[in-house]
Amino acid sequence: MNNIHRSTSKDHNAIWAILQPTFRAGDTYAQPTDIFREEALSYWLGGHHTGYIAVEDNQTLGTYYLTPNQLGGGAHVCNCGFATAPNARGKGIARKMLAHALETARAQGYRAMQFNFVVTTNADALKIWSDNGFTEVGRLPNAFNHPTEGFVDALILYKTL
Repeated sequence: MNNIHRSTSKDHNAIWAILQPTFRAGDTYAQPTDIFREEALSYWLGGHHTGYIAVEDNQTLGTYYLTPNQLGGGAHVCNCGFATAPNARGKGIARKMLAHALETARAQGYRAMQFNFVVTTNADALKIWSDNGFTEVGRLPNAFNHPTEGFVDALILYKTL
């Protein structure tokens, strides 16, 4: 991986190319599987979100956002979302983006990172988060309707920075 950097409007097509199959699969994010491009980009990059992309050999292989988890008294805890291009999965892209996100969050003065809704069937993500020191601080029973597994739990994960 030779570059992870802040995304710009020029990256929207590449980000959508990653988000579209991720959201269409319906197995990791609580977003409509028929979400439109502009809605997906607004979810990923809107509000207080700062988007990042992972690029190698001029190909965008992954994207993540970093945002305060809450505002005001909770603004010292950040939240992120991660997505990897289908052809780049299993190649360590998410791990590299997480390392970048943790470094960026620390540099921006965040004191912790929290994932609000990690589907328990997302074993790859759970392994990455666990390997990087995130712990389960909450469980939402049957909070996600998985397309093949039915209702499954979602986890809240937390790491002090």
